[in-house]
Amino acid sequence: MPITRRTSLKAAAAAALVMASRPVASSIARPSAASMVLAGVYDERIDPAQCLVSEKYDGVRALWDGQRLLHRSGRAIAAPDWFVERLPVEEALDGELWFGHGRFDALSAAVRRERPDDAEWRQVRYMVFELPGAAGSFAERARSIERIAARMGWAPLQAVPQFRVADRAALRQRLAEIVAQGGEGLMLHVATAPYEAGRSGMLTKLKPQRDAEATVVGYRRGKGKYAGEIGALEVETPQGRRFFIGTGLPDALRREPPALGSVVSYRYHALTPQGVPRFASYWRLHSAR
Repeated sequence: MPITRRTSLKAAAAAALVMASRPVASSIARPSAASMVLAGVYDERIDPAQCLVSEKYDGVRALWDGQRLLHRSGRAIAAPDWFVERLPVEEALDGELWFGHGRFDALSAAVRRERPDDAEWRQVRYMVFELPGAAGSFAERARSIERIAARMGWAPLQAVPQFRVADRAALRQRLAEIVAQGGEGLMLHVATAPYEAGRSGMLTKLKPQRDAEATVVGYRRGKGKYAGEIGALEVETPQGRRFFIGTGLPDALRREPPALGSVVSYRYHALTPQGVPRFASYWRLHSAR
């Protein structure tokens, strides 16, 4: 049947009726990207027995404000209507969109599309680990997340499993097990911690190798086999420190580098006394400009 103005109006009216049938949240406090909890790096002085521990998923951070899915930058994620309509309007959620171990690049491409691909989104799981702005301790919020996931009864919406460890040796053992299964590492959240936006010692990440993010601010031209291409990206950390990343750059990015203002993730072993990462290597494009 040809698409006409009449059929378009009918489709729009039908969509409006579907949206009108959904319950409206009148009192939910709309969170913003600025209100998100950010993880620091695990410090051995932290007692893991005082924390709830979970797997660190290699996904894309996503904030649900009751109406929209948002990137950490605050930019909207173009998710299909059927996916958004299965999320609760009564609660704000924070978590990771995830395809599974080792599939970050495919997931990142899927969630960056301006027009979502249904087949790709059928594979997405929303792994929820926080309730933005909610009262109570993290242990209480974790139990609330479990109740929400059970109430919704929709497989793609999952509460991130939280567990306890007795000591640092047990923590390292669980880290080894998770990494062996293809995971990135562990997240440790102090069980008694209230919700606190920003970065603090209440939430930390433990990984076999450190990683961080930096903004692309320039380029260095390549030499030899990379003549005519990009030899390294000049990046700036949130603390204002600049350095170059050349190791690990894929050939495709040397030919068409990320735009200025893009955020890239890199891995490194330690920091110099000046706070510059040692042996930094490109990992992946975190967000494009």
